[in-house]
Amino acid sequence: MTEAITTIAEVERKFKLSRTEDEAFFLEWQTPLPELSDAERLLLEEARRRYLYQRSQGQLLEGTVTLLLASPLLAIAGFYDPPFWVRAEASVQLTLDDGEEVLQGRIDVLVLLNQFWVVVLESKKTALSVWTALPQTLAYLMANSQPEQPSFGMVTNGDEILFVKLVQQEQRLYGLSRVFAPFASSQELRNALQILKQIGRAIGESVE
Repeated sequence: MTEAITTIAEVERKFKLSRTEDEAFFLEWQTPLPELSDAERLLLEEARRRYLYQRSQGQLLEGTVTLLLASPLLAIAGFYDPPFWVRAEASVQLTLDDGEEVLQGRIDVLVLLNQFWVVVLESKKTALSVWTALPQTLAYLMANSQPEQPSFGMVTNGDEILFVKLVQQEQRLYGLSRVFAPFASSQELRNALQILKQIGRAIGESVE
């Protein structure tokens, strides 16, 4: 997928996707967001401190970003505990509508609840913008085996975090959050954690 789809225009054309800016489409990243406990705030500050310490030495590679920032975020949000399941480097295969092209890829981290996808995580090295990962993330979200449910993605290069929502129903639509900047502010990282918790709750309620 990384070779076949490199631009937003390509992923929109191949999958007949359209972006919506309707604020009601992606409410999960907006207020009211769940409150964080003191313990969650402390864990988050520790994760950010470690990230900033390592980041101060220079650019970080994709795996390091996942280890230092993305993985702690998922853990604090509760995605490493019941009832969720985590798959790292999950293989996906997707046949395009014309039936002639099959795309394959590996999702960095996939969080599941039963068989439902909760969050697709895509990490990039700090030298790359989060926007460079958006086409690939949208393609992965299209591979969801439960298309009747909305799919959510989190894209991060460590310095920035972007959330994505994709729906495959009457139309194939996706929406984006604003870009959060944990490198610049601890509040930005707290907001990202709140959004992850909100997404987990939303999926949990929809599959009960």
